[in-house]
Amino acid sequence: MSFESNLFTGRTVVVTGGTSGIGAAIAKRFRSLGADVSACGLGSAPEGADPAIAFTTLDVREGGALAQYLEAFPLIDVLVNCTGVSRDRREWEKPVFDEVIGINLTSVMDACRLALPKMGEGSSIINIASMYATFGAADRPAYAASKGAIVQLTKSLAQEYAPAGIRVNAVAPGWIVTPLSRGLFADEALSAPIRARIPFGRWGEAAEVADPVVFLASPAARYVTGISLPVDGGYLVS
Repeated sequence: MSFESNLFTGRTVVVTGGTSGIGAAIAKRFRSLGADVSACGLGSAPEGADPAIAFTTLDVREGGALAQYLEAFPLIDVLVNCTGVSRDRREWEKPVFDEVIGINLTSVMDACRLALPKMGEGSSIINIASMYATFGAADRPAYAASKGAIVQLTKSLAQEYAPAGIRVNAVAPGWIVTPLSRGLFADEALSAPIRARIPFGRWGEAAEVADPVVFLASPAARYVTGISLPVDGGYLVS
């Protein structure tokens, strides 16, 4: 997808969960369009990362860490919340369920609340949901519940923040090749049925999620708020 190379020049973009996978691809894409990009997450800067992106190691489970991180920004034009984990069947255990909800949902609400004083008219928030927000998952109940809640939270935030001129949207990726999903992707016995259901006949790339995020943050989406945009190659409609 083509965007003007200076589309976000002079704009400050913050990506939580931006040190790997989809988050890192989003950070890279905004930087390619001129933004001043900062990203935080459990890891350090990914291999081959643009040195102009400010990467910070941060664990949202640590009390006050996220608040301290966001407080350092005098203003934020775009906030992308990509923080998320999946613990698979361990999520049926209460401590693990609570942990996943805290990371995937509560930390996103915290980031939006903490960033609000830094944002003004024309600013944008994009939350990363998931296809599991639509149909759930027996093997990852906390992940599915948290992503469904992200969609509803996005709608509520969109209503609350609209008077300030701040738009809030979500993107719901489908089967995307990331470090977390690479094992499943490489297992042909498991991957083939998934691929067979996707109308495009392939898994998506992280960069293919980044471009819709850029669109939602851009002036081209200036009258769009409160939506959850599937980016799944047609998986949900097949």
